[in-house]
Amino acid sequence: MANTNLEQQDILHTIAECIENDDCHKIDTLLKDLHPAEIAHILETLSVKERELLWERIPADYEGEVLINLSESVRSHFIKTMEPSALLAATESLETDDLADILSEIPQAVSQELLLSMEQQDRERLKSVLSYAEDTAGGIMDLNTIIVRADTSLEVVSRYLRFKGELPEGTDTLYVVDRDNHYLGLLPLTTLLTSDPNLLVADTMESGVEAIKAETPVREVVNIFEHRDLITAPVIDENDKLLGRITIDDVVDEIRDEAEHSVMSMAGLNEEDDMFASPLVSARRRAVWLGVNLLTAIIASLVIGQFEQTIEKLVALAILMPIVASMGGIAGSQTLTLVIRGMALGRIGKTNELKLLKKEIWVGLLNGIIWAIIIAGIAGFWFDSAQLSYIIGAAIIINLFAAALAGAGIPIILDRINIDPALAGTVILTTVTDVVGFLAFLGLATMLLL
Repeated sequence: MANTNLEQQDILHTIAECIENDDCHKIDTLLKDLHPAEIAHILETLSVKERELLWERIPADYEGEVLINLSESVRSHFIKTMEPSALLAATESLETDDLADILSEIPQAVSQELLLSMEQQDRERLKSVLSYAEDTAGGIMDLNTIIVRADTSLEVVSRYLRFKGELPEGTDTLYVVDRDNHYLGLLPLTTLLTSDPNLLVADTMESGVEAIKAETPVREVVNIFEHRDLITAPVIDENDKLLGRITIDDVVDEIRDEAEHSVMSMAGLNEEDDMFASPLVSARRRAVWLGVNLLTAIIASLVIGQFEQTIEKLVALAILMPIVASMGGIAGSQTLTLVIRGMALGRIGKTNELKLLKKEIWVGLLNGIIWAIIIAGIAGFWFDSAQLSYIIGAAIIINLFAAALAGAGIPIILDRINIDPALAGTVILTTVTDVVGFLAFLGLATMLLL
């Protein structure tokens, strides 16, 4: 991995120098040796001006594949700046499933012309992909499959494959269907190559392998591939008719996207945002999230404001307040991250939510007691006050209990009402731990010290 990163950095450095020196010949030579996905990565790491210069040097037959591999915001920019004829030429050679991913971003006039230029069969296949949501098996499936009939001999299948001359990328299995295209089973290529050619497909196929329904959520598809160690899997509709397949590279893409989404969402960012967008655009996108955080900070400040007189009389409270809030925030974040990960992996559902909630509450209470003793001892020694040590100890226990309850409960509730827990969970949790922590600490101090 380190070597790969070094190579990428070397290529980036070389291309940046070529752009600066206007060395078009060297750029052209470099681009011919790169995969479209690598070119897309390079484009996203360059400034807007450098991107424009590099895009002009990309070979025309690469443009479609490069567009597919770009993030949504960067791709949208190039689509808007391309001439309709150039955009049509770049996209008409794309695979149907790739075309489905970007069709909505293409201007209507170009997309209509693109659809008219397609063969009827390809047009119908495209419509079948577009009919499913992006976050389902049908939305990510590859339509490029090879199907065979059960009543065909292996010798005939072998001749058919030799006649085709080329297999779809990542093919390890042929799909067996009946005359009405109903899915029956799998014929691995290894079985085809090692079995008696006079046998029928029906005699050698694996009929017990379950296909994935097109409406299955992507999160569940990832879990299926993980648990079954799959490389490819067939996708069927509600009538058990074969639609296409999902390959391991599709699943890897989804895992990467989910990881990026979780990390970026916790900061209120979108993984599709352009890293090198103009400062004005980036500031506008982040302003909304900063505004949300400001509201939560105001709520916490209002709670503190209710105890202004208490804080004025005992300055030690102002010094110790951040400890209570911080301990609750960290404990809650640990639970929140654990639960969101469990939900993403399909390990948390209605059957075990309550068990997990009880377990996390006990963890919160145990940690609360342990750290309450430690922090109470430090505070009592620091300010020479036994009462203050009791107060902060009790506040720590209360806040860690609330943090555990909120950290486990918030993502479950948000998921039930179809709100992304990774996006909204952190803000809500911070508000809860701050408010409960300040309220418990300052409330107890007001009752016991004044």
